[in-house]
Amino acid sequence: MHKRLILILSIVLLATSSCRFFNSERNNSSEEFDIPDELLDEKPLEIASEVIDEMIQNVSSPVETAALIKGLNVPFNREYIAETKYEKNLNTSFQKAIGLGIYGAGLGYINMYERTSMVINYITIIKSLADGIQVGQFFDFSTLNRIATNKENLDSLMLISQQSFNRIDNYLRETNRPHLSIVIVSGVWIEGLYISTMVAKDTKNPRINEIIGEQKVTMNSLMLLLNNYKRDPSIAKLIKELEDLQMLYRDVKITYEYSDPVSVEVNGVLTFQQNDTQTIHMSDETLNDIIKKVQDIRNGLLQI
Repeated sequence: MHKRLILILSIVLLATSSCRFFNSERNNSSEEFDIPDELLDEKPLEIASEVIDEMIQNVSSPVETAALIKGLNVPFNREYIAETKYEKNLNTSFQKAIGLGIYGAGLGYINMYERTSMVINYITIIKSLADGIQVGQFFDFSTLNRIATNKENLDSLMLISQQSFNRIDNYLRETNRPHLSIVIVSGVWIEGLYISTMVAKDTKNPRINEIIGEQKVTMNSLMLLLNNYKRDPSIAKLIKELEDLQMLYRDVKITYEYSDPVSVEVNGVLTFQQNDTQTIHMSDETLNDIIKKVQDIRNGLLQI
């Protein structure tokens, strides 16, 4: 099964077993969720859920990245993920959404290395952030805790998480906050890239360098989605930071070599396998610049 980042919170956002439905009326109890008049005057184009789904499929899953890192015999390093104390810096809806993505990616890394002693603190923070943007009702804390600590089937967990994110995305649309879906995706992507850059800096592993270079394509797609909501001041600021990173990625070149598919037998069924290859061309100087910029962006979002 292809592991996709539609598990937006990296094995975090689980649907409740009762599959509850939610009131579509907007909750106006907090001014934080009011839409400014100037944003209502010129609404952004609505992005089809299929487009977001396609975007998420193209984002490298932090669980997949963590699996690759572990497969390269890179030891676990808790300094690669956000410390729990930074959650207190996340107060606005934008900050909570971006934090939800960041800590979700971190939980994926923790789970891959089976560091169950760290799981509870991370889950607690993620649930708090989810409650902060009014999507905590999608959480089943006890089920999540059981799955994370018992190391149950990851593929099944991803499927449940996919369903959860779809409900969250729909709910954010119903409450006039579709931009927060993109912000959550951005947080997952940024933290996944941050973890990769930290590993690259410590190990000098060429495969990790390739993963970082490959993110040029994903970033271009992410920027298109973010720019649809650039009238939001917080998103506009994030776009500005990411534009500096995008400039560095201009020096990363990706070439493709296409080959004819070959027939292979899988479980008695004839299928075709594509053997196309891609090559990442990135200088050490560009890599180092990307590493530094990603660190600056990520730490800035956590207000470190």
